[in-house]
Amino acid sequence: MTIELSMVVPHVPSICHEENAPDFQQGIVDGLKQVSKQIADINPDVIVLVSCHWPTTFEHYVDCNPVHKGKLTAQEAANLISEVPYHYPGDEELANRLVQAGKNVGMPVEGVHDLSFEWDYGTLVPLRYLVPNGDIPVINLSVTLCASLEETYQWGQVIAKILKESDKKAVFVASGALAHNLVRGRHHMPTLSEHALDKEFVDLVMNKDFEAAYKMLPQFSSMAKVEAGGRHLAMLFAFIDEDCTPVYYADAQSSGSWNPLITFEPANIAGSKENVQEEYVK
Repeated sequence: MTIELSMVVPHVPSICHEENAPDFQQGIVDGLKQVSKQIADINPDVIVLVSCHWPTTFEHYVDCNPVHKGKLTAQEAANLISEVPYHYPGDEELANRLVQAGKNVGMPVEGVHDLSFEWDYGTLVPLRYLVPNGDIPVINLSVTLCASLEETYQWGQVIAKILKESDKKAVFVASGALAHNLVRGRHHMPTLSEHALDKEFVDLVMNKDFEAAYKMLPQFSSMAKVEAGGRHLAMLFAFIDEDCTPVYYADAQSSGSWNPLITFEPANIAGSKENVQEEYVK
């Protein structure tokens, strides 16, 4: 049917439990709650999410499980995310269609059909805010380290095409940061040079120059150490076009990374331009 909304979202581990979020990250907590209300109004049939914390080496993976259930302890941040329960429905039929569509165009795509498979915190943290009731089916996707940005973009195009051809309303989520050259101390900002690139990239996005932002992505990713090499952003660009309206909700630093929350509303639902904030020029 349609892709009702696309977005790039933070997944900083310190917001997994809202009461533990530091003051300088409260803006992204509040922003995620606002977007959650928009998702509830859309009432989508499926959320497709690519997570920078599900890195795979050679193949693009699609979680095809009919249900996602477990308790997550994050290996990288076990003191912040420990035995956090989750229970979301999946969409096995649609996930299998994505896998087959990838194979049909010669891409190395594989499905995961294993109920013991565990989610990562890049998937779980934003969904705890975006779908707090766990009542919307989720299909999660890996970032593939042997795939170039162009291949990842092309895989995103395949996914977007299948979603548009389906009879379901979909929301696409790219879970990850911009600059991501990590240091100890979550209060630290990116360096001045890294953050200058963050701001240039966001300026292009907010001015709807998506083509230039995509062309900037390879050097931006290399120079600012963008999370997952920018692959989540490459996939996002396959879901947005010049008719989309970017809406900037919030941003925050986390251990030298920069984490904006930006949604992209298609023309049929755009109308939130008044929500665009000036903070993106920080």
